Amino acid sequence: MEQRYATNPEQVPGMDTEELRRRYLVQDLFREDEVRAVHTHHDRVVLAGLVPAAGELSVPAFPEVRSERFFDHREAGVVNVGGPGRARVDGQEFDLPHGACLYVGRGARDVVFDSLRPHRAQEGPARFYLFSAPAHAAHPTTAVLPGEGTVRELGDPLTSNRRTLNQYVHAGGVRSCQVVMGVTTLHPGSTWNTVPAHTHDRRTEVYLYFDLAADARVLHVMGHPRETRHLVVASDEAVISPSWSVHCGVGTASYSFVWAMAGENQAFDDMDTVPVTELR
Repeated sequence: MEQRYATNPEQVPGMDTEELRRRYLVQDLFREDEVRAVHTHHDRVVLAGLVPAAGELSVPAFPEVRSERFFDHREAGVVNVGGPGRARVDGQEFDLPHGACLYVGRGARDVVFDSLRPHRAQEGPARFYLFSAPAHAAHPTTAVLPGEGTVRELGDPLTSNRRTLNQYVHAGGVRSCQVVMGVTTLHPGSTWNTVPAHTHDRRTEVYLYFDLAADARVLHVMGHPRETRHLVVASDEAVISPSWSVHCGVGTASYSFVWAMAGENQAFDDMDTVPVTELR
């Protein structure tokens, strides 16, 4: 498990491109038959990628978590960004097609992931993206299929930001302690996400971009609203947005992203918007 320590906005102006990427961009999460993880000290969030190609993969008790089992004091939202997969949580099975979400509650003991058709060339193995935060209470493990969450249509094609937002884990859907999670998909011809840009002074948010063509990129805007920087992001890469950091982005083609938050509350609309005319 890689450790990422917390940062503050005063550090950003002095960072070059490589340091910005080292601090906030998470690459290489998905390797076949491995569990790869990053722990950020921003709200104690853990990100992990699991790609079961040759067989099942379980969520290990990382030494850095200091628990007998990973979910002893944690919860997680999981989205499959690869081929068809299946999860087994304490003997209960959940089929998870591309884009489906699984919430795993505190206290889960045996959490295992597998691919249903790992060798089909077009689909490949499942790629499970896990976002975890500390939890003080247990909520039921629940799966949500694509389109079954709370669906919101946002933006306008005239401003190149028409997008479908599917809320999975939130106060009005699958219940959790801290985790709020969903998937946003840009409509064909739209490229901008998260407009107007905003910060969450009470939560850390992480974006995982996926379904982006191999030769395409997203320019993800981050930093203090008056001192922004950008990261060039490929498919299956994640960006950590501390509570003080603005976040929005524009792609060279349409794409999807998993957004996930943890922090002081679960109110989706608790955000501090920044008009584009005020960004610097």
